[in-house]
Amino acid sequence: MLVTRLTLICHARTVAQKLARFPLDEPLETDWQAARGSRAKAFKRAPQLLGGGETRIRQTGELFGGELLHVPALDEYDYGRWHGKRIDDLQRDEPEALHAWFSDPDATPHDGESLGQLRQRVGHWLDSLGGSPGHFLAITHPLVIRAALMHVLQCPPSAFQMIDIEPLSATELRHNGRWRLRLMDSGEPAEEL
Repeated sequence: MLVTRLTLICHARTVAQKLARFPLDEPLETDWQAARGSRAKAFKRAPQLLGGGETRIRQTGELFGGELLHVPALDEYDYGRWHGKRIDDLQRDEPEALHAWFSDPDATPHDGESLGQLRQRVGHWLDSLGGSPGHFLAITHPLVIRAALMHVLQCPPSAFQMIDIEPLSATELRHNGRWRLRLMDSGEPAEEL
């Protein structure tokens, strides 16, 4: 049976992440040009690069050494009127709206996309990719990776806010009849307890 290997990479750190602010289409915080191609040797064979259309995604793609194919399902979550706003400001100014967004997957207090819609968008894309053999490296956003994990693990909506995705972290999924989360050996020796 043919296997689909999908490595989801979270984009490198941005100033918005550092400031706990919902993102705009901003560049990476680091000098990505000096690091161009620095992560290209992480894989024995070059995977097909996929990603969202935002600046931070294209710049992170350069770290892996190539042009990436834009896949709309990997685009950033639509925060609506919350784009660029600090979470602390929303906690102060719109606490009920923020609570609704955290607790109800169908809520759209920001007039953007609901988390349920995001999960559906990513789930449809995963289902369509599942029959495509090969290795795909998808550079995307933390919420998109959360949505992928929720779909693969068939988690209840309440689990969405319980997953943290760090910048440049890798999440490995394999499809061989169905999607599975695969935890990889980092190659580093374990610390003694």
